[in-house]
Amino acid sequence: MTQTKAVATGLRETSRPARRDWPAADGGLLWLAVVAGVYTIVQLAFLVQGSGLGWDETVYTSQVSRAAQDTAFFSAPRARGITFLIAPVTSLTASVEVLRVYLALLSGAGLFLALWVWRRLLPGSVLALAGALFAGLWITVFYGPQVMPNLWVALGCLCAVGFFLRAARDRTDRTALVGLGVAVAFVALMRPTDAFWLSAPLALIVLAVGRWRRWALLAALAAGGLIGCAEWVIEAYVSYGGLFTRLARASEIQGHLGWHLVFADHMRSLDGRLLCRPCSVQWRRPATAIWWFALPLLTLGGVLVAARLRRLPLVLVPTLVGLSMAVQYLLLIGYAAPRFLLPVYALFALPTALFLIWLARTARPRPLVVGLLVTAAVAHLWVQGSVVADRVERSRADRLKLDAVVAELARQGVRPPCVVSGTEAIRVAFRAGCASRQTGGHDGSITPVQLVAYGSERPVAFVVAGQAGPPAYARDWRVERIPDLPGLRNCRVYLSPSAHRAPTDAR
Repeated sequence: MTQTKAVATGLRETSRPARRDWPAADGGLLWLAVVAGVYTIVQLAFLVQGSGLGWDETVYTSQVSRAAQDTAFFSAPRARGITFLIAPVTSLTASVEVLRVYLALLSGAGLFLALWVWRRLLPGSVLALAGALFAGLWITVFYGPQVMPNLWVALGCLCAVGFFLRAARDRTDRTALVGLGVAVAFVALMRPTDAFWLSAPLALIVLAVGRWRRWALLAALAAGGLIGCAEWVIEAYVSYGGLFTRLARASEIQGHLGWHLVFADHMRSLDGRLLCRPCSVQWRRPATAIWWFALPLLTLGGVLVAARLRRLPLVLVPTLVGLSMAVQYLLLIGYAAPRFLLPVYALFALPTALFLIWLARTARPRPLVVGLLVTAAVAHLWVQGSVVADRVERSRADRLKLDAVVAELARQGVRPPCVVSGTEAIRVAFRAGCASRQTGGHDGSITPVQLVAYGSERPVAFVVAGQAGPPAYARDWRVERIPDLPGLRNCRVYLSPSAHRAPTDAR
């Protein structure tokens, strides 16, 4: 009850004398620009050249790419927000490098904007350090130029919570009220379920503010959620048999939503795994998870410092929203991917930064404390840099392998118009200028009879790897060895009768 009153009091205030040990909130635009600029430069320098599209990226990009012969199957859990974001570039060029540059610049600008929203709430030093802490994670760096929605959800959540606090504290700040609705809509467009876990705690916190602001804030949350989810809901009825059918199918594809404790999987995924499903591989670098164990303690420290300095709501609200965003990924989904928790890390960076700055200013002996903090920061960045470097190297190696497979398929007669099915069909098909079709599984979009019919009029390739064999309808097709796919060995392709091998160069 006491905490609720404290939140209510803090949210209702429009002005209050600051304590001597709480720096006055200022713009701090220069430091925010420096943090966002360095984040952008790191992406441009290390992640753009030579990288290829991942599996999920290919699905999203194919929806709006001028290079795609056909769009990849768009499964029920996906949302089209990220495709709208990249459409201005993919409609003009098929270059992956140009797309990466565009997203790197956009993500840097997005980080600056998300921090700028908080300029009236928290000191510039806290915001700059929070931005550096978040941008310094290998996950944040790696997904900056990626065609994936999670980083954008994180930045949208940061904006939404900042606008919420501004609108709740100052009823004259109409810009914040509109910004809240826009930010929630943006998150909903990217990932509708994330918008729910963002809006639910904010709606509960609204009960702590005055009546006029209460209804205005609830209206902004509701309008943003409805507008952002509208496309996903309409598509559910047009393409998936209704909203509840789509939700049920999405739950099935995600392993049936329910009670799942996946803390250990998320911890292990920080070693550089992009998807832990299942998470049974060897954990090579336990040091990559040290910061993960420290984060809850640092966040709690920030909340306690804010309470001591009588600024509890400014730190407690993002912390509560961060906890809400973590619920579905730590407790309800049975697998892990480090990108899932990016919104949590973005929100927790605020109390963490406050605690570290307070610690550096008040702990004694100060030189020793500051030295230890700097040493820990350098070690942390070194670990994060080693992981992202490893990921970039793997991404470039994967691109070379896929290019070699596509070149061999072209030599074997798989050229547009064509269809690719089986293992890695989506990435292989996109690079080869073919359509990807699966006869079963989560991406089932064609029947075996239809695929065989395609094979009589255009080249169809069914790719297998390891000990797997072809389906019954492809057993009589011509079989050829192809270069190994990323992470796979003994790769072969079964080719329909209409796939004619290119003539051998007689030189």
